[in-house]
Amino acid sequence: MDFTTPPIEDGFTAEKLFTQGFSYTYDDVIFLPHYIDFAADAVDLSTRLTRRLPLAVPFVASPMDTVSESAMAAAMASLGGIAVVHSNVPAAVQAAILRRAKSRRVPILSDPAFAAPYAVVEHDDAFGASPFLLVTDTGTSAGKLLGYVARSDWTNQTDKGLRVGDYMAPPPKPAPWNADLNKINEIMESEKSGAVALERDGEVVDLVVREEVERVRGYPKLVAPATVGADGEFMVGAAVGTREDDKERLEHLVKAGLNVVVLDSSQGNSIYQLEMVKYVKRVYPELDVIGGNVVTMYQAENLIQAGVDGLRVGMGSGSICTTQEVCAVGRGQATAVYKVSSIAYKSGVPVIADGGISNSGHIVKALSLGASTVMMGSFLAGSLEAPGAYVYQNGQRVKKYRGMGSLEAMTKGSDARYLGDTAKLKIAQGVVGAVKDKGSVLNFIPYTLQAVRQGFQDIGASSLQSAHDLLRSRELRLEVLLSHSSSYLCLALAINEVFIICTIKKGGAIC
Repeated sequence: MDFTTPPIEDGFTAEKLFTQGFSYTYDDVIFLPHYIDFAADAVDLSTRLTRRLPLAVPFVASPMDTVSESAMAAAMASLGGIAVVHSNVPAAVQAAILRRAKSRRVPILSDPAFAAPYAVVEHDDAFGASPFLLVTDTGTSAGKLLGYVARSDWTNQTDKGLRVGDYMAPPPKPAPWNADLNKINEIMESEKSGAVALERDGEVVDLVVREEVERVRGYPKLVAPATVGADGEFMVGAAVGTREDDKERLEHLVKAGLNVVVLDSSQGNSIYQLEMVKYVKRVYPELDVIGGNVVTMYQAENLIQAGVDGLRVGMGSGSICTTQEVCAVGRGQATAVYKVSSIAYKSGVPVIADGGISNSGHIVKALSLGASTVMMGSFLAGSLEAPGAYVYQNGQRVKKYRGMGSLEAMTKGSDARYLGDTAKLKIAQGVVGAVKDKGSVLNFIPYTLQAVRQGFQDIGASSLQSAHDLLRSRELRLEVLLSHSSSYLCLALAINEVFIICTIKKGGAIC
């Protein structure tokens, strides 16, 4: 009998696991631990969103109308990530959202409303989502600040017929738009004031109150550098479609200071997107363009040849996306990320893993399978910075969250994303739901980052690039998790290069 010690062969290489004809989600696979010779805090998660755009952290907020507007864009940039502003609004409104995010350097955004001193406020709709009404001589941000009215002060007014100039508070001390929290706090202390007005080029940008400063300063210290351009502004992305009028939309966004554009299509391998990529690269050569969505190497290759600077990967993998069920098209997200990244890296094109992110473990898996960043929707929805108001549902504080393929979103214009804007009958590829209150992204994202660092430590990767190197050198090993698969699961086992197909059922296996 031969008692020779067999060679150590634990788990599967990604190359072997993902070439057996099975489509795996993140929950279907697990990484085996590797060797640790560094601390978790030493893990470097810096990365690239596109060929030319670096990020300190690999987090991107999805271009969804219940996720990414001004407040989310400012918060994500301050954390070292980036947000992509959705296009489910008129072009001028999208450009205004972009400008608001870029016109401050602190992650505080009240989206202020303006009024002239002679205005009479009869309903609180005049405040919009802001707790203040800023009073200027012109009634716009371009005017001179004369004072402000807090929503609570207006509510307490018994005579709603008074002009706001009759009961407004005097204007607070101004500060430059790019003042940091410490500078703002210094002004408040020296002026014995509870508010500071942020100004830029003579225009009022926002009003910051002491409560907001204390709230943000109470969150975990931001250790990653903010995503800031050469002009000192936060970097912000935006989504556009592939129609002719999207060229005009793009012009508005570029004038507003757009840093990167995402061509937003559920299936990106189309003549419409290929032509749009070429148009953007020709007209705006300094603007990086992200193409997608794709899930196959063939799709990716077409967009790479057209000139994209980044690829968005995922089709039907989000929590409120039903494309795979409705259209029977898509791919498990783990398989999609590995397949696309395995060809994209040869051309130096970073991959964005878009969808299917529910926890820090999913982020570790997406990045370790070749993605350079992860794009998140539901993970960020429900946060303080996500658009919309909180409501109570079954005793829980929640915010609405909807797929861009839902009929509700399509009525706002997102049907163009599914090439269905000219169709007489609208077919939903998403649903509407709600996400419970998660608090501020400024609070929970730092904890998520630390959890991802610990995951990287366990697989022996001291950086994102190191994880990719371990993957491609075949040192990183994976296995399939049967506990997360369906009760009827087909699994291919490689034994001495012979593949045995097993159908795993409750109670046993048939091979």
